[in-house]
Amino acid sequence: MSLAFDPYQLGDLRLANRIVMSPMTRSRAHGPGAVPGDLAAEYYAQRAGAGLIVTEGTQPSPVGQGYPDTPGLHSPEQIAAWRRVTDAVHQAGGVIYAQLLHTGRIGHPSLLPDGLHPVAPSATRAEGQVFTHDGPKAFVTPAALTDAGIARTVDEFAAAARNAIAAGFDGVELHGANGYLIHQFLAPNTNRRSDAWGGSPAARARFAVAVANAVTAAIGPGKAGIRISPGSPVNDIAEDDPEDTYLALLAGLAPLGLSYLHVMEAPRGRELTHRLRKEWAGTLILNPHTSPGPTGPDELRLIDDGTADLLAFGALFLANPDLPVRLAAGGPYNAPDRTTFFGGDHRGYTDYPRLGQEG
Repeated sequence: MSLAFDPYQLGDLRLANRIVMSPMTRSRAHGPGAVPGDLAAEYYAQRAGAGLIVTEGTQPSPVGQGYPDTPGLHSPEQIAAWRRVTDAVHQAGGVIYAQLLHTGRIGHPSLLPDGLHPVAPSATRAEGQVFTHDGPKAFVTPAALTDAGIARTVDEFAAAARNAIAAGFDGVELHGANGYLIHQFLAPNTNRRSDAWGGSPAARARFAVAVANAVTAAIGPGKAGIRISPGSPVNDIAEDDPEDTYLALLAGLAPLGLSYLHVMEAPRGRELTHRLRKEWAGTLILNPHTSPGPTGPDELRLIDDGTADLLAFGALFLANPDLPVRLAAGGPYNAPDRTTFFGGDHRGYTDYPRLGQEG
């Protein structure tokens, strides 16, 4: 049987297997306060058979929100609500990290409270639209962060990490992928700064390293990982030659003792994945590029051949709460219902059957 079903030691945590539930936005923190509800506790507890669960993107501050009904980790009410989630997962035997996601320029003022406006490394507007409660709206030109704004944002990530530990999470993942704020600092088309935060690969990596340094100082190095997506064009990112940038990033992160590096692979990105694997001394989680289909059982070989230590599954885990059991049994698998991915109620969220319950 594949090594994917063997236990794995992630710092102080003993994972039951090497299968990770990938972070997936579900937009079900309905109502005021950006608070996850009881259904979220049920949803994550159903999937506690994962070696590691990484939650949906969770904003570290009000201005970090870029989509409707996404949860936060910046208020006492959010901490209390997330505690119900982590308690449910731990009672079911699971391990769970909170993903901290600041969307930066990907968002809209109508999603933000108190007259806030999206921020970014530079005042460059993303092409495209974002979904709001009033329908799709064009992205706006963000406000470029000042030095003081950068320092405040770094502090907000650290505070959210402390809140995550207070809420019972086993650790946090910094979302440095998919065109959001940390990725915006890394990418040359979104970071046009000429000060110490932009220009060279090392300077563009400085914000990510500063956030990781602040978070590890706040909660400990063994409780923080980071997700990256080198070369991904998602959310109007352009990284034509990402190798130098991400090698500079890994060099900056190396002394911090992060619990893992989570690579979300771009098209034609396997060569760079192998290079990053060689340079990164710690645990590597891989979300392999398998588009247009989801990551499936065939990708378990990437653990067996040493490409990755852990393998992240997205849509297949969404639709199969007992995915490790199904992978070990060779299926069958529920098909994901894309019409229920974002927003809504329990349908397409907590009602996918376990093996033997179909029909």
